[in-house]
Amino acid sequence: MGSSKKGAILVLSGPSGAGKSTIISAASDEIGEYYFSISTTTRAPRMGEEDGRDYFFVSKESFEEDIKAGHFLEYAEVHGNYYGTSLKPVREALDACKLVIFDIDVQGHRLVRAKMNDITTSAFITPPTLNELEKRLRARCTDNESVIVKRLENAKEEIQAVGEYDFTIINDTVEVAAKEFIIVAKAAKLKQSKEAEEAFILEWLN
Repeated sequence: MGSSKKGAILVLSGPSGAGKSTIISAASDEIGEYYFSISTTTRAPRMGEEDGRDYFFVSKESFEEDIKAGHFLEYAEVHGNYYGTSLKPVREALDACKLVIFDIDVQGHRLVRAKMNDITTSAFITPPTLNELEKRLRARCTDNESVIVKRLENAKEEIQAVGEYDFTIINDTVEVAAKEFIIVAKAAKLKQSKEAEEAFILEWLN
């Protein structure tokens, strides 16, 4: 198909505690080469965090230059630090024909759709019910009560947007959810940009 082959984007959303990262790691051997989009931040690394693995850590000046240059898909200032999704590593991964996986919220999904809709596939990952989500959040023992309540409130809002996604993956058991995720990831890789389709038609007619 000539040189028009490019990577693809797979957006994953779902409530905190839905098991997104567990599913990705359970499926990682089966989905081929992918790039997991990580955020860029101006805050200092915490103990055990690595640049390029947990976040890209940059200076405030460099972040602000990138804002001016339009290099961010989205960004926000939280407690005096910037956080954002840089498009530079995403574009590099797409040029290398990789599947780019985003783990972002409903708002982020809308932004990706607005900017890169023709190469984007999306899946909403959720436990079977709100009760099950609450059980899982409590079983993690990592959040205090007010954080859990906030996460559940957010989940009630986010579930309203489930119809905006191409697929819904119900994470009842990780094995089943990972199998479904592999199918979605493979489908995402088959999606072609308008540009690639036009190039294919030209080649096919020759």
